[in-house]
This record gives sequence, structure tokens and C-alpha cells, in this order.
Amino acid sequence: MAVCIRGAITADKNEREEILSKTKEMLLAIIEKNNLNLEEITSVLFTATSDLDKVYPAVAAREIGLTEAALMCVQELNIEGSLRKCIRVMVTAENGKTQKEAKHVYLGGAKILRPDIK
Repeated sequence: MAVCIRGAITADKNEREEILSKTKEMLLAIIEKNNLNLEEITSVLFTATSDLDKVYPAVAAREIGLTEAALMCVQELNIEGSLRKCIRVMVTAENGKTQKEAKHVYLGGAKILRPDIK
């Protein structure tokens, strides 16, 4: 059974290390809150706003050991008035849990995207 887990985080600056650090923070929080083993993660889709262009967020996933999962990065739609410097993710994992059991993670300025999640 596959579950999709969503998350997002904002970066303070458009710098390589900042983007990687924030992406790792978000991924590690998703892994911890959902009790995931890296081997259970089958794919990760990243989006980033157009103002974050110094590195692919997928580099951070490889750096924490996600070497077998399929990774893809795409640019977030540029919608007027939308949250800037934002990295979003959708993690697909085969961990036997239902979609209702997924614990989505929204950190930093991205918390405003899902005020229903505490």
C-alpha cells in the first residue's frame, strides 16, 4: 500500500546551502513524523518557486541517503501573490499505512499553506 505525504518549507535566501539545509530539514521531519525507513520511499517530487534557482532540492535527498528512490524537481507555478522562496514536496512511500494516517509537514513560512495542520 502506497501513501503520499506532502510537505513544504521556505528558505530565507536563494543560496545553495540554504536550499539544501531547508530541504533536508523538511525531508527529515517527514521521515521522522511518519516513521519511514529510507527503503520505503519510492519517489519524491519536489517543486520550488522561481526565486530559488541555485540548486536542485533533490541533491539534499541524495545527501541524506535517498539513493534508490526516483526523484524529480519541477518549478512551481508562478501565481501572483503566492508564497515566495518555497520548496514543496510529495513523498510516496510503501509503508503499509493508509492515506489518512499520513502526517504532512509544513515548516517555516510554509505553515500558512496548511493552517489546519498543527
